[in-house]
Amino acid sequence: MHISDWFSRKPKYAVLKPEKKEIPEGLWTRCPKCLEILYNKELERNLKVCSKCGYHFKLGAWERIYQIVDDKEFYELDGNLESVDALPFNDGIYLDKLRESKEGTGLNEAIVTGRGKIEGFDVFLGVFDFGFIGGSMASVVGEKVTRLFEYGTRDGLPVIIVTATGGARMYEGMLSLMQMAKTNAALSRYRKKGGLFISVLSDPSTAGVMASFASQGDVIIAEPGALIGFAGPRVIEQTIKQKLPEGFQSSEFVFQHGMVDMIVERSKLKSTIGRIIRIWNKRLKN
Repeated sequence: MHISDWFSRKPKYAVLKPEKKEIPEGLWTRCPKCLEILYNKELERNLKVCSKCGYHFKLGAWERIYQIVDDKEFYELDGNLESVDALPFNDGIYLDKLRESKEGTGLNEAIVTGRGKIEGFDVFLGVFDFGFIGGSMASVVGEKVTRLFEYGTRDGLPVIIVTATGGARMYEGMLSLMQMAKTNAALSRYRKKGGLFISVLSDPSTAGVMASFASQGDVIIAEPGALIGFAGPRVIEQTIKQKLPEGFQSSEFVFQHGMVDMIVERSKLKSTIGRIIRIWNKRLKN
C-alpha cells in the first residue's frame, strides 16, 4: 500500500451536522387523538380543545370553573372538608393516595363546590377533578354534592354539576357506595321544590356517579367524545363475551340511544347553560 493511498482516504471537506434544536418543555402538547403538535398558549385560548380534530382535553376543576362562571368570580363552599381513613384494612395506602392527590391537584377533594353566576344567573356549581383519585366519589364528595342540592333547595337556585369520574372510591368500601343513595335522596328533595338540575358529563363519566345523580339531570349535557356509562367497555366485553359496537359508550353513541339530551362543544357550554336557565325562569313566571 502506497503512502499516497492512505492520504487519499481522508475527506476533502468537513461534513457539518445540523445543530439539534431542543424544544423547551411546557411549550407544546401532542393531541392524543390526531397526534397534532399544539402550541400550549393557543391550546389554552381554545379552552383546551384541539384545533385540528376537536378533541376535548381533560380540565382541572378550577380550569372548568373559570371557563364557565362570569368574570371568574366564584365563592367556594365547604372547601375545608377532607376525607379520613375510616376503614382498618387500608394499611395507610388510602392516606398516601389522598396526600399525593392533594399535592398534585391543590385540592382537598375530588369536587369543588360553590356559588357563582353563569350568563348573569345565580347558580350553585360543582365540578369534579379527575386528577384527584380518578374523580372518585367518597364520603366527603357525597356530602358536598348533597349540600349543593340542599343549598339549591334553600335558595331556589339552579344546580349545575360537571362530572369527570371513575365512580365510587373503593378505598372507602360501603361508605362510598352509600353516597349514591344519599346524593339521589338530596336531589329528590331538591326536585320536589321545583329546582333545576343540569348535569354536564365530561370524559369520563362512569360507574357509581353515573348510576346515581349524574344521570338524573333535568337536562343532561355531554361533551364531545366523552366516555359515558356504568362499567367500562373492556369489562362489558369480558362479561358478555361479545365485541361491542364501534364508539360504544361515547357521547355520540349514548346521544343516539337517548341517554343524554344534547352534545355541546366546550366553547358553547356556558351560553347553553345560560339559555337553559333562561327558559326555566320563563316557565316559572308563566
